[in-house]
Amino acid sequence: MNGEIETLEELSQHYKESMPADLREAKSFDWYLQELYDDPRIARNAHQRVADMFDFYGTEYNEELGIVEYLMATEDEHHDGENVFYGREIHEAIHEFVNKVKSGARGLGPEKRIKLLLGPVGSGKSHFDWLVRRYFEDYTLRDEGRMYTFRWVNLGDIIVDQDPADDVVKSPMDQDPLVLLPQEQRDVVIDQLNQVLDAPYTIRNDQALDPASEFYMDKLLAHYDDDLQEVLENHVEIVRLVASENKRQCIETFEPKDKKNQDETELTGDVNYSKLAIYGESDPRAFDYSGAFCNANRGIFSGEELLKLQREFLYDFLHATQEQTIKPKNNPRIDIDQVIVGRTNMPEYRDKKGDEKMEAFNDRTKRIDFPYILEYEQESNIYRKMLRNADVPNMHIEPHAMEMAGLFGVLTRIEEPDSERISLVQKAKAYNGELDDGDDVDVKKLREEGEKKADIAEGMYGVSARFIGDEIAEAIMNSTHRGRDYLSPLTLFNHFEENLENHGSIPEENLERYYRYLELVREEYKERAIEDVRHALAYDLDEIQRQGEKYMDHVMAYIDDATIEDELTGREQDPDEKFLRSVEERLDIPEDRKDDFRQEVSNWVSRRAREGTSFNPQDNDRLRRALERKLWEDKKHNINFSALVSANELDDDERNAWVDALVDQGYSREGAREVLEFAGAEVAKAELED
Repeated sequence: MNGEIETLEELSQHYKESMPADLREAKSFDWYLQELYDDPRIARNAHQRVADMFDFYGTEYNEELGIVEYLMATEDEHHDGENVFYGREIHEAIHEFVNKVKSGARGLGPEKRIKLLLGPVGSGKSHFDWLVRRYFEDYTLRDEGRMYTFRWVNLGDIIVDQDPADDVVKSPMDQDPLVLLPQEQRDVVIDQLNQVLDAPYTIRNDQALDPASEFYMDKLLAHYDDDLQEVLENHVEIVRLVASENKRQCIETFEPKDKKNQDETELTGDVNYSKLAIYGESDPRAFDYSGAFCNANRGIFSGEELLKLQREFLYDFLHATQEQTIKPKNNPRIDIDQVIVGRTNMPEYRDKKGDEKMEAFNDRTKRIDFPYILEYEQESNIYRKMLRNADVPNMHIEPHAMEMAGLFGVLTRIEEPDSERISLVQKAKAYNGELDDGDDVDVKKLREEGEKKADIAEGMYGVSARFIGDEIAEAIMNSTHRGRDYLSPLTLFNHFEENLENHGSIPEENLERYYRYLELVREEYKERAIEDVRHALAYDLDEIQRQGEKYMDHVMAYIDDATIEDELTGREQDPDEKFLRSVEERLDIPEDRKDDFRQEVSNWVSRRAREGTSFNPQDNDRLRRALERKLWEDKKHNINFSALVSANELDDDERNAWVDALVDQGYSREGAREVLEFAGAEVAKAELED
């Protein structure tokens, strides 16, 4: 065991420090008023509090995408990065979701709408919803997110038929104590609060007391001859309110069930049968405020697979959204204040969208598309995160394995390009940001074409990250059982191929196309493996650095129309055009485009110099590839290619040197031997044929 162990006393102290100091304290209404004047944000509504929560945990503006990224989703400091989200599409969806919450905070309309997260299975919408609920719980524990409710006390002293067990009654709907003030007096307080409030919204509260609290207020006011101060001082205590999904307090999740086993009371509450004999059926004290909308008040309602609910249940959402009320059976309307979030998959959405009887419900939803990721390197981060969070410390993941898994997923989610000048793999690379400045490809136009061709949008269909993650897990376990401590792309490809047709979420009509995409990924991997083997056989980082510096010296002289000192004679000479072209031709840069490329790398070097960063050709992908390929052409004549084809001609020292070079690139020793066998022969055959 490493480090000092924590004693029970220390653990207890840590827990105590994590709880609000006033969690168990009862305060007066007068104290609460003073707190509001000092910090009006305490009286925020649910949309305002959730909106502020996103900003509280940190934001970064992504200039390239034109969106705000929220650190709770990009870093997840609260869970040590375990729930980080990746991909521009996902962060665009999160940005859109938060914008709708913030619009609702300002009273622009979305506060009266369901925020419907729509996406294919396994796109992360449920996990994002879960993360929001966890952070909301944490936020309400902090001073910045604090909120309060009230409880009635000493009721038995005044109300003669009050059950002694109900002498103290917490606000059934966890309402803000402000609702205890009549609307006219409440508006005076709210006006004063808004005068000192520093926020992009105003405090608003026109809710009525819940029926039970209304009953108590009427009885007590009658007893005290309408002296509100006497009522509030003698029979009301203010208590801290902390959101907790486990306690069904300010957060509630709701799931569809079989129609026979579910009715509307699960949403709106039901009669408290244990109190019927005491109070009678029509008494509001005999109502059980345990419906999902009741429990979610002041916080977040989360509807899982919302559109799978029977139509009759969805009607309850009409009032919950537009009027922000619920109507329990045989009870008056009850005001609610909550952010209503729904999640659904594509089939249910299409079904309800085409149902004319659901027009009113559809009109009260704000759809937020939550698609799959379309950048394969970002997709690969999902699988790396999965492995970081798992117990596989001795399994070495070979280079390109996660990227190729991500590439396969992305190919199934994007439309074939219209132009014959670009392949599907090239389109995926363009989405991944790999296109060079010299490539004549308009990524924005590609995305627009894809959106037009897709049913709803690219990324709303295809193979899920969940399927790929499951296959990675199975491949790891199979490798473990076979005594292999490494996972290569070749192993993953085999698992994908074997299990595609067995996955229930993949339509049979898509299988042939997906197998074809898998072959494209194999070809892409082969090219990368060949490049790695070439690197091991011939590349020398010091030599690449020297060649890169020489190339830049000659480029700068060429651009400035200057001379350069000869390395051997010391004489001034013109830039070596033959040398420059020998580098550029490795990237198939034609004669008429050479000036563009030279200016591009010159600008890159100048920009880095201004930033105080030294020149390193490894940091420029195009220049690095050009120099590596030139070095290969210069050195390949000294390589024993026959040894790569026939193991009999390969001595141990030679093989070990190549394996060591591949290990330096991130391979395990066994993985290096596998890639030598797979790609080495391809390299040798190509050169021997030449």
